[in-house]
Amino acid sequence: MRSSARNAWLFLTPALLLMAVFTFWPLLFGSYLAFTRYDLLSPPQWAGLENFDYLLQDEVFWRALRNSLLYLLVVPAIQLAAIALALLANRPLRGIKLFRAAIYLPVITTVAVVGIMWNWMYADYGVLNSALRWLGLLAAQQEIGFLSDEDIALFSVMFVTFWRGIGYYMVLYLAGLQAIPAEMQEAARLDGANAWQRFWRITLPMLKPTILFCSLISTLDALKAFEEVLVMTRGGPLNSTYTVLYYMFHQGFDQLDFGRGAAAGLLLTVVCLLLAGLNFRLLRPDHR
Repeated sequence: MRSSARNAWLFLTPALLLMAVFTFWPLLFGSYLAFTRYDLLSPPQWAGLENFDYLLQDEVFWRALRNSLLYLLVVPAIQLAAIALALLANRPLRGIKLFRAAIYLPVITTVAVVGIMWNWMYADYGVLNSALRWLGLLAAQQEIGFLSDEDIALFSVMFVTFWRGIGYYMVLYLAGLQAIPAEMQEAARLDGANAWQRFWRITLPMLKPTILFCSLISTLDALKAFEEVLVMTRGGPLNSTYTVLYYMFHQGFDQLDFGRGAAAGLLLTVVCLLLAGLNFRLLRPDHR
């Protein structure tokens, strides 16, 4: 028994060391920095709750937090769309492998390429505005400022996140669907259950662990939205696409105030933990 336990710890040691260096230590050091003044040029100086007091009075931080919470609208949209696509991709249709590859392609496309492509599509005389004018939905000289209008810029960036992520979650749901025993579906079909009844009473309950995992991951990813904002808008126009993670980046690397950036990160971590707990409470599988 002791030999088995020792061997298990030996196998776990490399992974635990990597986690200690790249996960636990940054977490602890970042939490410490949240209570200090630190500009990377001089040693950290203890500041107590000064950084948090600044954040609570900073309108830009509250705008960033509101935008990060608004970004959560992506979560139900991407989950519903991914489930629908997974159900379609699970059918033995002609060309279905090509369909799966096409949907998954944005996942493996670099953010720089995605940003350049969507900036071009969102431009005043880009593909989307040109298509709307061609369809007669816009006047000849009229355009929609997808990234220049502060009322819709955040939603434009959110759609890019949706577009990039849907293939990833489709693959996860597809794996969940293929793990459901075919005998259960066949038995329900023989009992006279229609497609909707089979989906509601067999497929959906069996997918609940996958739904929990995907909802949790997409919730955390939405709260940590950063790459699309950095590449496409850099927080503009008028801070309308600021997210908390971009606020952290701006405070740390543009303003060289790593204490405030770390404090914002610590508050975001608390929000992530609260929403993760909510996900577990609402979506925990009934069969445990």
